[in-house]
Amino acid sequence: MTRVAVLGTGLMGSGMARSLARAGLEVAAWNRTEAKARPLAEAGVRVAGDLESAVRDADVVVTILFDAHGTGQVMGRALPAMRAEAVWAQCGTVGLDGTAQLSRLAERHSTAYIDAPVLGTRQPAEQGTLTVLASGPDSVKELVTPVFDAIGSRTVWVGERPGDGHRLKLTMNAWVLSVTAATAQSVALASKLGLDPQLFLQTISGGPLDCAYAQLKGRAMIEGDFEPAFTLGGAVKDTALIAAAMQEAGCDEQLMQALHERFKAGAHGEHAEDDMAAVVRAFG
Repeated sequence: MTRVAVLGTGLMGSGMARSLARAGLEVAAWNRTEAKARPLAEAGVRVAGDLESAVRDADVVVTILFDAHGTGQVMGRALPAMRAEAVWAQCGTVGLDGTAQLSRLAERHSTAYIDAPVLGTRQPAEQGTLTVLASGPDSVKELVTPVFDAIGSRTVWVGERPGDGHRLKLTMNAWVLSVTAATAQSVALASKLGLDPQLFLQTISGGPLDCAYAQLKGRAMIEGDFEPAFTLGGAVKDTALIAAAMQEAGCDEQLMQALHERFKAGAHGEHAEDDMAAVVRAFG
């Protein structure tokens, strides 16, 4: 049986840990704030009181933390405690520079590293239907496959080069965040023009301009339902990472910078933990 340690039990990590346990894998979970991880015990997950005990026996260590800095701090402590044969699957969105830094950290500890950001929000994480965008050595594919099959409905192997998973993830997130902000703009505009914004969603429904995500987030915006599936704080972080990648690649990043400012405005005050659909406030 594959033994997995999940480091980070926020919106995504907790759902991933439950999906891994449901698939019959042996799962340990650790979070800086242990109380946030404790509910996972009901799903058959061993909640570790300390980081080292979480990773000591793991075949695969999954990180799903907020950013590269926090991930590097955690793994700086975890790597010396891991088995020599263990693989590190890094699933958080940390950007291209962050991925390169973490890959070098793994290399210094002679640990196999898989760059494996995931596409999806809280609900797909809980359902085990994420899309895993993986890049790393072919030699460890067999070991991580049961893990990726448990957390996702699809794994896209992008290549062996570290960072290629992230290159595709940032490309995908550029689309997701653009669709969300564009939907918010039209919902807000309809309201400001004195229309029922539901008319916007009804008019695009079933046509070439429609997409399921616009309908999902558009309804949330109209209803004011901002229960987080993916937070505004995460959108602020990711738009900054995408803009940096675009600049590095020589691609004009002005539109992404504008989106960054809208998500940042939406997250102002105490709203960073609201769902990213709450960006509609920034257009109102």
